[in-house]
Amino acid sequence: MSAAIGVVMTEHIVAGRLQLENEQMVLVGRLSRFPADPSETEALIGVTVNDLYEQLAAQIKPLVAASPVAAIGLAVPGVVRNGVVQDAPNLTQIKGIRFGEQLAAVLRTHGIEAPVHILNDADSVAAGLASRGGALDRMTRVWTLGNGIGYGRWPIADGVWEGGHTVVTLDPKERFCGCGGVGHIEGIMGNRAMRLRFMDMEPEDIFANAKSGDQRCRDFVDLWHRALAAGCATAIHLGGPGRFYFTGLNIGFLDLKLLREHLEKMVRMSPLQSYSLEILPADDAISVVGAGVAALRAQQEW
Repeated sequence: MSAAIGVVMTEHIVAGRLQLENEQMVLVGRLSRFPADPSETEALIGVTVNDLYEQLAAQIKPLVAASPVAAIGLAVPGVVRNGVVQDAPNLTQIKGIRFGEQLAAVLRTHGIEAPVHILNDADSVAAGLASRGGALDRMTRVWTLGNGIGYGRWPIADGVWEGGHTVVTLDPKERFCGCGGVGHIEGIMGNRAMRLRFMDMEPEDIFANAKSGDQRCRDFVDLWHRALAAGCATAIHLGGPGRFYFTGLNIGFLDLKLLREHLEKMVRMSPLQSYSLEILPADDAISVVGAGVAALRAQQEW
């Protein structure tokens, strides 16, 4: 069987059906989305786990109505290992749960029989990019910029890979990360962190005011880019150079020229300077494809 469902649950839920065509997994039909309004970015935060299961089932059920699928891939934010969501600072209600197994059980009550493979949402973006480029045999790295900061890698390797919690500053006052840690990238770049830091501004206001010349906002925008550069530099020094993709809800804030200027100051060894940086518009389809591809690979169906 060469069909799968890809589902991503981050600021919203989005799902789609994948089919093998010309040796590549492609989306069939339109994506479903909850909530429908893309401006709602915190609709899932207070939802109970049982309601999340039912909402996911509501998105998945129409996609398997025509014919069964080999696997369902579900991408979520947080630390996902051995089928367990070990931590999820931005969706705390799913922490400690074998979410994939529980969702599969709920789906069976709806007449849907398929294994559910759960993975980190940033890893699903990396898998989708690798699949789209026919590069599933090569390393792909991606930063996702939104309510949280994700670091995705394909092929998925054993480990935690919570790049958004990389320590990029030793300032003890940098305590804005949702996990409670000090000095993290997400504590600078994440939406929650930006709101806590400024209190009277939304993230969009901070970047707009920086362009208008507000010095406090300009200094923060520089810090925001230095934090991301530090995360990239750490990844380069550990895993080597290569291509980095950037996408997500807040990709419009990213100034690639400024990021490169900071990164060039941080990566000085000549063998490590052959990296490239590429912005991708936020596209749910990429991560949906990645979730489905990862699920099929986990079942060795493709």
